[in-house]
Amino acid sequence: MRFLHMTILHSDIAPRPRRIATRGLTVLLALAVGMGGWLKPALACPFCSAVSQTIRQEIGVMDAVVLAETTLDSIRNEESGEVKMKVVRVFKGEEHVAAETFVTVVYFGEVEAGRRFMLSGVDPPNIQWSALPLTKESEAYVLKVTQLPDDGLERLKFFQNYLQSEDPMLSRDSYDEFAITPYPIVQSLKPFMNHAELVKWIREPEMPADRKRLYLTMLGVCGSESDVPMLEKMLTSTEPSSRSGLDALVACYLILAGEDGLQLVNKQFLANKQAPYADTYAAIMAIRFHGTETDKIPRSALVKSLHLVLDRKDLADLVIPDLSRWGDWSQIDRLVNLFVEAEEDNNWVRVPVVNYLRACPNPEAEAALEKLQKIDPDSVRRASSFFPIPIPQPPAQPETSYRLPKKNDRLASAQTAGAVDFLPVIRATGRYPVAALPPVSTANLAKMVVVSLMAFATMVIALYLILSGGTRRLVVAEQ
Repeated sequence: MRFLHMTILHSDIAPRPRRIATRGLTVLLALAVGMGGWLKPALACPFCSAVSQTIRQEIGVMDAVVLAETTLDSIRNEESGEVKMKVVRVFKGEEHVAAETFVTVVYFGEVEAGRRFMLSGVDPPNIQWSALPLTKESEAYVLKVTQLPDDGLERLKFFQNYLQSEDPMLSRDSYDEFAITPYPIVQSLKPFMNHAELVKWIREPEMPADRKRLYLTMLGVCGSESDVPMLEKMLTSTEPSSRSGLDALVACYLILAGEDGLQLVNKQFLANKQAPYADTYAAIMAIRFHGTETDKIPRSALVKSLHLVLDRKDLADLVIPDLSRWGDWSQIDRLVNLFVEAEEDNNWVRVPVVNYLRACPNPEAEAALEKLQKIDPDSVRRASSFFPIPIPQPPAQPETSYRLPKKNDRLASAQTAGAVDFLPVIRATGRYPVAALPPVSTANLAKMVVVSLMAFATMVIALYLILSGGTRRLVVAEQ
């Protein structure tokens, strides 16, 4: 959700019509996620997004995983794509397949004799196999992956050695392992991180933004005040390459600079009305990370930074939910004014204001709600119908116990990276740790069904409202 949002934002270059459409889509996505928020656990690596299912995860959910190779007799059937391969070693599923036997695989790549593959199979006894071609290095990697302990720290110690591997498959897989690992476990890797290497990678102009986010997250764990000047230079640079992965860059800077670092962030991104929308949002994400994942900066200082965004009427709705979650009830009058003064091009601020007042325990909040009900009863009704009352969150989230997903998990991972069923994919990427999920009882299943139906209905209604009400705004804006 967060990275989809960021992708949309980075495409929002300037035109108001696109801004309105973008914000509408963002609201729609937020509605869907908000309805299912009771299932959400602690975040994995906070600024990383897994590209695909990892090899370790795939092994965990398959019925059988083997090392196989082609032989002189491995001739592909040109019509069906079927190739016979010899099983060299069984990693998983000895009860279904044995070494030195032959299996039939559908594969359309090179099949010269002696080429090796990791085969993943499902649905015994007639197992359907998928093939991953291996090099000598990747074969050794897969073998080690099958022998890794369940301990998260020990796994990261292994995977960090391949983050910049010349083999794209190993580099991608190791990155994805970091992306799905809970932040507290990433923090525990601190004594084993290579600070000099991380700084080198961060400084590379051509480093992809997703990689840079991970390395900045790691630098925030193992860095020191001596890294602050470098980060300040990157934050104030006008070169796009220096500021790629801006959300992680701001978060890393604040970890190492502490509360004093808020002055630069406020000046550059939050109070600066000329700052691009995407840059401001990235800074908000970093502030949000510090308010929920660390205790480096007190929330009392973080909310003051978010208050600056309230002066930017077209962006104020981005931070109001954070004020609610963090129990900052000092902005009642200011938010009421935002509601009253909202116009067609920023009336999306009204629902977050109503939710803030619904959550506020102060007596003046109830009186304010009655006033807003008279001004715009539709916004008050939408907020009450589609959103639960925000519940203040504690400053720090406890570490959650994780285990490798099993084949029979109710929300087990998809068996292929291209699966379209989003629940298994989310389960596979580790975003929903097993320990954080409620027990699969009849009551919980019923609750899941109800929430899913409500989320779907919410999306349909919200889409209708956006298209019916937003179309007029788009026409006006284009004129």
